[in-house]
Amino acid sequence: MSAQSYVHALTPVMAAVTEQIDGPIQQAADLMTEALRADGVIQAFGSGHSEALAMEIAGRAGGLIATNRIALRDLVLLGGEPLELLRGGELERDPSIARRLYDLAEPHPTDLFVIASNSGVNGSIVEFATVVKEKGHPLIAITSLQHTGGMDSRHPSGKKLIDFADVVLDNHAPYGDSVLDLPAGGGKVCAVSSITAALIAQMLVAEVLRRLTDAGETPPVYLSANIPGGDDHNHALEAQYAGRIRRTA
Repeated sequence: MSAQSYVHALTPVMAAVTEQIDGPIQQAADLMTEALRADGVIQAFGSGHSEALAMEIAGRAGGLIATNRIALRDLVLLGGEPLELLRGGELERDPSIARRLYDLAEPHPTDLFVIASNSGVNGSIVEFATVVKEKGHPLIAITSLQHTGGMDSRHPSGKKLIDFADVVLDNHAPYGDSVLDLPAGGGKVCAVSSITAALIAQMLVAEVLRRLTDAGETPPVYLSANIPGGDDHNHALEAQYAGRIRRTA
C-alpha cells in the first residue's frame, strides 16, 4: 500500500469517468446552459463528503457565478434550527428535512439542480430529488452506479436518486468507495468519489463555457479572490443574482 498504488488504482477509474464526455456530460451541459440562458441558477446539493461536489460547482475560482450550494447546515444557519440538529451522522438519512432545505434555497422555476450522492439511497437525498422533480426542475445526478446498484433504498418509497434524474453521471467509485485492500482482510481504504466528482464538475463547467463562448456570449465566471481586482470583478457579477446565491444572501 502506497501513494503509487493508489494512483495506479485511481487511473483507470478516472479514465472510465472521462468516457462519459461524448454522452451524458454533453446532455448535462446542454441542460445547464439552457438554465443559465433562462436566468436560472445551478443549485448544487450533496450531503456528507458529497458536499465537496457542491463546493466544486458553486462559488469557486474559474467557475460559474450563477451557482448556489445547498447544505444540511442551512437548516441551522438559515432555518433557525438548533445546532444540536447537526450532531451525529444520521441527518442525511432523514427524508423529513428535504422540503425544508428546498424552501430555504428559494429556487426560481428556471433553476437546475445537481445532486451528488455516492450511494444515492439516503432519505434526505431521495426526498430532495422527489421535491425537485415535483417542482419541475431539471435534475442531474452524480452517483456511483456500482454502489447504488448494490444498495436498498433508505427512503420509504423504495426509490433512489437515479430514479428521478434527467441525466445520470457515474463517478465510477467502487462499492464502498475505497480502492486499496488492507492486509488480512481488514477492509479497503483510500476513497475516490471526491476526486472523480471534482473531475465531473469541472468537465461540466468546461462544456457549459464552450457552449456560451461559441455562441459569442460572455459567461459570468469567478476570478480568484486572491488576485488583484478579483473581489471587485466577482462582487459586480454576484450582484446580478442578489438573494439567489448564498454569497449575497
